[in-house]
Amino acid sequence: MRVAIALLLACFVSLPVYGAGSVTVASPDGRVQFRLSPGAKGLEYTVTFGGKPVIEASAIGVTVDRVNLAEGADTGRADAYHVNETYPWYGNHSTAVNNCNGVRIAMTHRQSRLAYTLEVRAYNDGIAFRHVVPGEGTRVPDEATMFRIPSRSTVWFHDLEDHYEGQHLQKSLDAVPPGQWLAPPVTFRLPDETGYLAITEGALRNYSGMGLQADGAGGFYARLGHAIPASYPFRLRFPQDVERLTKPASIAGTITTPWRIVMIGADLNALVNCDIVHNVAPPPDPKFFPAGLKTDWIQPGRSLWSYLDGGNDTVEGMKQWADYAKTLGFEYNLLEDFWSKWPESELKELVDYSRQRGVKLIVWRSRSELQDEKSIREMFELLKRTGVAGVKIDFFDHEHKEVIDRYEAILRLAAEYHLLVDFHGANKPTGNERTWPNQIGLEGIRGMEAGPPYAMHEVTLPFTRMLAGLADYTPMHFSGGKLADTTWAHQVANAIILQAPLLVFAAHPVNILANPAADLIKSIPSTWDETVVLPVSVIGDVAAFARRKGDRWFLAVNNGPVAKTVRVDLSFLGKGSYVATLVRDTGEASAVKIETVTADRSDPLYIELRSGGGFVGRFVK
Repeated sequence: MRVAIALLLACFVSLPVYGAGSVTVASPDGRVQFRLSPGAKGLEYTVTFGGKPVIEASAIGVTVDRVNLAEGADTGRADAYHVNETYPWYGNHSTAVNNCNGVRIAMTHRQSRLAYTLEVRAYNDGIAFRHVVPGEGTRVPDEATMFRIPSRSTVWFHDLEDHYEGQHLQKSLDAVPPGQWLAPPVTFRLPDETGYLAITEGALRNYSGMGLQADGAGGFYARLGHAIPASYPFRLRFPQDVERLTKPASIAGTITTPWRIVMIGADLNALVNCDIVHNVAPPPDPKFFPAGLKTDWIQPGRSLWSYLDGGNDTVEGMKQWADYAKTLGFEYNLLEDFWSKWPESELKELVDYSRQRGVKLIVWRSRSELQDEKSIREMFELLKRTGVAGVKIDFFDHEHKEVIDRYEAILRLAAEYHLLVDFHGANKPTGNERTWPNQIGLEGIRGMEAGPPYAMHEVTLPFTRMLAGLADYTPMHFSGGKLADTTWAHQVANAIILQAPLLVFAAHPVNILANPAADLIKSIPSTWDETVVLPVSVIGDVAAFARRKGDRWFLAVNNGPVAKTVRVDLSFLGKGSYVATLVRDTGEASAVKIETVTADRSDPLYIELRSGGGFVGRFVK
């Protein structure tokens, strides 16, 4: 077997000569290639897909104490390896595939004689690389990597002024001005219909998070959290910390950077189903999670939320919400900060009442209340005593290492206490939910709490922000300003397209139960076995997702601002006939038409979509 693997890798890894050599790593299918080469000022890399450029010659490197280790670096031994594994997942599919060719390249900085490793992986749907710099004592790392995109590409991005809660713009590559900040993942459409890519990072631990900054000529510099101007929410809530977090973070001992990731796909289906972000994250520690993702106290589910659509924030009022959750078949009820004003006995009373109805509680807390291990333990001990299932922690608003370390400390202690975690005011996902599967919610997105317009935003998010992983968008609202430029059908489709293992619904349960689509809404799961992004999808225009749970399929189509009729092929269905429940737009935004028909995989489906409209179909054998 080892001989066979070595022969296989020889086909996909071109090893360097000692000195200023080059290394090429190809994906298992050979279509994606990463090439490392010496450049005029240091090391450079390129990435191709099907022979076409994805990343043009770009600097690659890491600085330590202001010394760029890629400048004057000698390339040494390259040790090739192969990964081919699957593991359970709560994302676009229930089984993640981790299949790549990798190489660990020994590097030496010629002037300082400092030895380090550049590790590269090539997947069928992208590449990832990181630097590992051994050493002792405390040192300060920084970035020396760039991503240069082919000209005539199109980019979707938002800046970091609202941290990760911005609204994406679509621009041509040459219209992005120098100095522009961009929040990963940043999505690009390559010229001449050659495919898509998205740039982000994975395995962010013991390090500052990465943003991107444009050079105005198609290049994007990797920048760490200290270099990015503090966001508005951080300046608002933590003004005393702004100056301190502009200083680069130091690291004791070995420096291991997060993986820099370029996701690549010929179409949007490939991009959405890419597993690289969580593939590069460490697997869960069996000490905390003896059955990994399937550890018995980690249970995804649907939740009510008394916040955006009203609610009685008393113990008796929340008992009524537990009754509503039971009627809907939802597994959780999320309480905002009003719970903290109750005596412990009343919280316990609500927990017990809810448990009798098959409903668990998650409670909100600000991270400003959880400044150290002592305060975190005090909070978690209260939740454990009363039987609360999890905690929603808000207001991180920064990606300096200091803040990233706080995430890790909270997740580790929550695992000790068998508590679920939902982070808000958060950064992008970086695969932490694989390492810490008790993290079943993460905002890091401009969700329903924000104001309209919604239509274009909600058909852009599936192909931009959500490429990084779970997002607590808190979807579905049926009344008032939150309906805005969308329709009821669009709002129901959001609950299917904007997915998270903890699926928190914004609508008041009375409004859910009164909706004509209530029966279908009750059946929407929070995790999926399979996802197919349909060819009719266009970023910022239409999002059309077919998702399967068991032998039941859901089709969700959301429209941007321009009304249209789309034809959807049902070939994703299995063989045989299905009973289909269809939820369509009507002449009114605050109404839906419900149809029940039979369908099979050979039937085309024609869908009329209003401006901001939507469609949902449930297909049961």
